[in-house]
Amino acid sequence: MFAQTGGRKSLAQLTPREVLALAIASEEEDARIYQAFAEHLAGEFPASTRLFETMAGEERGHRTALYNLYRQRFGEHLPPIRREDVRDFLRRRPIWWTLNLGIDHIRREAVLMEEQAAAFYERAAAQTADLTVRQLFTELAEAERGHERRAESIAGTLFDDDALQGERRAQQRRFVLQYVQPGLAGLMDGSVSTLAPLFAAALATQSNWETFLVGLAASVGAGISMGFAEALSDDGSITGRGEPWIRGVVSGVMTAIGGLGHTLPFLVPDAWPNAFHIALFAAIAVVVVELGVIAWIRARYMDTPFLRAVFQVVVGGFLVFLSGIIIGSA
Repeated sequence: MFAQTGGRKSLAQLTPREVLALAIASEEEDARIYQAFAEHLAGEFPASTRLFETMAGEERGHRTALYNLYRQRFGEHLPPIRREDVRDFLRRRPIWWTLNLGIDHIRREAVLMEEQAAAFYERAAAQTADLTVRQLFTELAEAERGHERRAESIAGTLFDDDALQGERRAQQRRFVLQYVQPGLAGLMDGSVSTLAPLFAAALATQSNWETFLVGLAASVGAGISMGFAEALSDDGSITGRGEPWIRGVVSGVMTAIGGLGHTLPFLVPDAWPNAFHIALFAAIAVVVVELGVIAWIRARYMDTPFLRAVFQVVVGGFLVFLSGIIIGSA
């Protein structure tokens, strides 16, 4: 077998037996992927769950049909050929990566899987000179196109208005839990917690560059701390908040951004006239914008009345800012 020599064949070099065995293995793998999609979406997305369960059943049915054809022509034994044994054969992305990208991406991935398989078989049919292999490729391409059309017809029967609205609400809830909440917590922490050390350093040193270094260190340190704290808080299996590493990255990055926003103005060179006051007032203006953005996000995604959100954020930010002014002026 060519795999034992360390080399790989092109699809056109495979025998009809090997091509059919490869198609059987591919159909089986796609069925498992669709079943994994269904299990991942169960509970929150019932219509999509039924869709992918049906598609998994379709793939298993095609696998059975292909295997029956194989047994008629070549007997029971399947050669040990895999996708990775064939050059330029279509690849499936890791299931763990796909599942972490949301319901819309999962649906697009399913369509892409069918399109890729059909397009690849069509190209392969055009490239091979073996009439038997060409006919087999053509049949496989048509089968994949049939899968795609079948998926569209199934989706049309499953996704009524109520189902779509329910899945949109579930999708928005997952988005809030996975991205908005950790991102907002990070932005609030970065924007508010770094105020005291930054402005204390500014007033104590009267140096833009030294203040920038303090703000940079506080922002990066807070980002790392918040990232690990969020990632280690829970694994998402009970709370439904999604993958911990995604939440950790979102929270850590937003924390650093929140702190760097009002730190960057202190990059104004100390040699400029009134450089310190320019940087100081620019930083204060950035803080006002940051607090406004935080209040808007709370009102938009957390169902908090905007004025109440503004009041809560401004009070907290003012108290931290005031503590920095007092400490820096001591």
